[in-house]
Amino acid sequence: MEATALSVGKSVLSGALSYAKSFVAEEVALQLGVQRDHVFITDELEMMRSFLMAAHGDQDDNMVVRTWVNQVRNVSYAVEDCLHDFAVRLQKQSWWRIPRTLLDRRCVAKQMKELRIKVEDVSQRNQRYHLIKGSSSKPTSIVGQPTISSTTMSAADDARLLRQKAKMDLVKLINCKEGALRVIALWGTSSSDLGELSIIRSAYEDPMIHKNFDCCAWITLMCPFNQTYFIRSIIRQIYVNSLQETGEEGKSVIGAHVLRMMATMKEDGLTHEFKRYLNFKSYLIVLNGIHTIEEWDCIKTCFPSNKKGSRIIVSTEKVEVASLCIGAEDEALVHKKLFVDRSLYAFYSKVSQEGSNSEEKGSTSYVTRSVVNNSAHKNILTRMETMATLEESRLIGRGNEKEEIIRLISNKDLQQFHVFSLWGMGGIGKTTLVSDIYQSQEISSMFGKRACVTVMRPFNSAALLESLIMQFRDKNEDTEEIDLRRCLEGKRYLLVLDDLWSIGEWDAIKQYLPETAASCIIVTTREENIAKHCSKDERNIYPLHHLGPDDARALFTKKVFKEAVSLDERYPELVEPTKLILKKCRGLPLALVTIGGFLANQPKTAFEWRKMNEHISAEMEMNPELETIKAILMKSYDGLPYYLKACFLYLAIFPEDQQIARRRLVRRWIAESYSSEVRGMSVEEVLDSYFMKLISRSMILPSQRTICSRKGVDSCHVHDLIREIAISKSMEENLVFTLEEGCNLNNQGIVRHLAVSSNWKGYQCEFENIVDLSRVRSLTVFGNWSSFYISDKMRLLRVLDLEGEWDLVDHHLHHIGKLVHLRYLSVRGHVGIRHLPNSLGNLRQLQTLDISGTRITKLPRAIIKLVKMQGILASGRQWTSHGVEMPRGIWKLKALHPLRVVDVSVGKTILQDIKMLTRLRKLGVTGINQRNSQELCSAIACLSSLESLSLHSHSLSGCLDGLSSPPENLQSLKLIGNLVKLPEWIQELKNLVKLKLERSRISEHDAAIQAFGNLPNLAKPGHPTSIGLLVRW
Repeated sequence: MEATALSVGKSVLSGALSYAKSFVAEEVALQLGVQRDHVFITDELEMMRSFLMAAHGDQDDNMVVRTWVNQVRNVSYAVEDCLHDFAVRLQKQSWWRIPRTLLDRRCVAKQMKELRIKVEDVSQRNQRYHLIKGSSSKPTSIVGQPTISSTTMSAADDARLLRQKAKMDLVKLINCKEGALRVIALWGTSSSDLGELSIIRSAYEDPMIHKNFDCCAWITLMCPFNQTYFIRSIIRQIYVNSLQETGEEGKSVIGAHVLRMMATMKEDGLTHEFKRYLNFKSYLIVLNGIHTIEEWDCIKTCFPSNKKGSRIIVSTEKVEVASLCIGAEDEALVHKKLFVDRSLYAFYSKVSQEGSNSEEKGSTSYVTRSVVNNSAHKNILTRMETMATLEESRLIGRGNEKEEIIRLISNKDLQQFHVFSLWGMGGIGKTTLVSDIYQSQEISSMFGKRACVTVMRPFNSAALLESLIMQFRDKNEDTEEIDLRRCLEGKRYLLVLDDLWSIGEWDAIKQYLPETAASCIIVTTREENIAKHCSKDERNIYPLHHLGPDDARALFTKKVFKEAVSLDERYPELVEPTKLILKKCRGLPLALVTIGGFLANQPKTAFEWRKMNEHISAEMEMNPELETIKAILMKSYDGLPYYLKACFLYLAIFPEDQQIARRRLVRRWIAESYSSEVRGMSVEEVLDSYFMKLISRSMILPSQRTICSRKGVDSCHVHDLIREIAISKSMEENLVFTLEEGCNLNNQGIVRHLAVSSNWKGYQCEFENIVDLSRVRSLTVFGNWSSFYISDKMRLLRVLDLEGEWDLVDHHLHHIGKLVHLRYLSVRGHVGIRHLPNSLGNLRQLQTLDISGTRITKLPRAIIKLVKMQGILASGRQWTSHGVEMPRGIWKLKALHPLRVVDVSVGKTILQDIKMLTRLRKLGVTGINQRNSQELCSAIACLSSLESLSLHSHSLSGCLDGLSSPPENLQSLKLIGNLVKLPEWIQELKNLVKLKLERSRISEHDAAIQAFGNLPNLAKPGHPTSIGLLVRW
């Protein structure tokens, strides 16, 4: 998976390159006489981007490559900032008078030369150190890095020491003082690897081991598995070993006649006799090369559990087989890394305290994790940790979901082939739930063939198909001669594909699976769009949501106290700290179980629990018992493409529990140049799709949907634990810094986005010294306003977002005109704001102006200078129906697409201006009356791109009849005011999906309802997708 530095570097570089290649930048370079430097810089940036796009994810973990990527990012910022600054200064005619002075040109030329040197230097470092080669299919080693051929004797000695330590760890597991039969499953990258097998062999041949067991055997399994041959191989080894231990073959061996008899027995009764023989002995059996759990199911029936301290060691290449061989449902599954260089892991069930040795006594369920170099192994282990962690959540809070899915699968009316998709964020319990369903008696009895497989990273279709064949085949079939489709043809089968990550993975698997009648495939995934691709029937798509408050509390308390406990009665002092922890977990089973398990072994005091809640981010970083949470959630983050990572990290700006409006977020992304037009889609449409992709991937969660939401989601929030990842990663890359109570007041250097929390009470000197304000691109204030927040040093500020506070007044904005790079300005909700300063006209880059909820009734005439303006949002507060009076000449703002709410009661000129804004997609109008209604209808008819129209007046009766040809693309219509009769033209709106009528007094109800029924795309009340029709008579 691609790490953060590489993703952020790609995103920043793409933005800089996009602007450098734009017509505006080229024209500025031409006018300033620096076109040669501009061309060189653009070409170098393009080459750097090619290198970054060719980089591998694991190269980002190399510190030298990471340093170079950070340098590329910083120089990309510098290029974009410099070119933007030239463009802005060129527009200031008072400074750049014609003819421009030689001194001015020299100043620009000097800056471009310095920038060119920086770009050239960074570019040459890649070539100098051979960091990333675009033509290479594999990561290139760093010059000077030791190779295999230069390995020293010291390294060889270290390897021997590591093998010796691994052997001793395995010996300790085998010699653990526990009477019950214990299975130890060993999983490594390859069971034929001499390094791994030598560890197992040396432990097996240790004299101390053989002294503790009556009989021992080492068996390499043959394929296909033959139980009779298997037992006879063990018998022969036990017999030979017994002879060797006596020192001479002629000497009597205890039980030798029994072994000889069994060696010649027929299949009937052999297994029974073998088990009877072993029942009175302590035995050690090593099984090398188990491939499927079905093989293990046959093997385990051959061995008695005789309470004599016997051990079975299973060696396998498949992590799922290793974990399932343990099969201890009532004990904690543990995996422990034995060998660092060759990822060798031991899986075993945690022994009881009574039977443990001194090393394990008093221990609790734990997972020992180390750095795994191979990403596939890392993903596998993380998944195993999730399954083990969520084991105890199986019976709490998911009963209804389990019953519903089983009902759908077992529905006798559904005799066709079906694919069921279960989707939800990481840690939500998909794997646990589908495992319960797969193992349930109701389901297992319905299908002749069954298989369950986790799709591993990186995806390997051949390995996955081999695993499916091994599970689906009959016991006596040769796997090399089996075709999966032929094996399943005509058979009713159940297949579980757990953890799909892409549509391509599904397509690669699906072609080998026949659509046999009444067969069923269950898919789990983190992405909604993948779930929809796999299951074409919406009824078979099942989103898994967070646990409700009661279930979350029950799961948490059971994990902490090992039983159902009433906190109010037994631990009243823990009630409030529990609420804080549950709020942080927000119904995520993984977090509830993991944190609950950790607190189970801590003092049960309010102080300890509050401390946990306050330091949850640090605990996830440093506490081995809690890092599973971050590992699972990080998988979702790591799976994001680089352009979505940049958008996601931007969310670290917003405080905990913040409801973030979609429009606010998307318009800020536009101001930050997070995308450009793509294949005919506007920038807003592209970034809207990014927003929905983040929701589809459960990185952001939709807030409550309302009937007024045409896209289905008007706002979102971020899960507290996901937000911790955004904060952590954005701080690593110097993207976001938040001034808040208790924050680090040391100089943070260059930070691109600055947020001021509501609890920060600092002074101007702190504000100006903590970060380099000259590089800040966005300032978001959530607390009380201070005049020093608008600083002359913020010469590159693009976003000033002051939404939501109540203490801002007119004079606080007097110096706003100094922020000449500003693209987004929001004073939304500040009732103290009544006027905007004339200096607003200096903001020639401004794209969005949001003054909704203020008391502004008239915009200054200077606004018509802002030709880059794309959106003016000026709806009044709920206690007033007045809009905002626009100055004459608003037609010059050709790029406007949302414009609301305009007060047209003052004259007809504004309607003539609106008529010329042909790019308008959203329009809100108030002040409609009989005198201006004809001009209004004429203006609306000319707005062919209009998608949303809101008309507000005390009385709309008779004012809308003059509209003969409404915009055919209109999708949303709001009519607020006294309306006696529905306009005839409404029936022509075939693309209308949302209609809101408020304060209407329509007399002909039946005719109105019939008109609604003739609109094909309008959602109706009571319909499952009803989001469109709201009528208040």
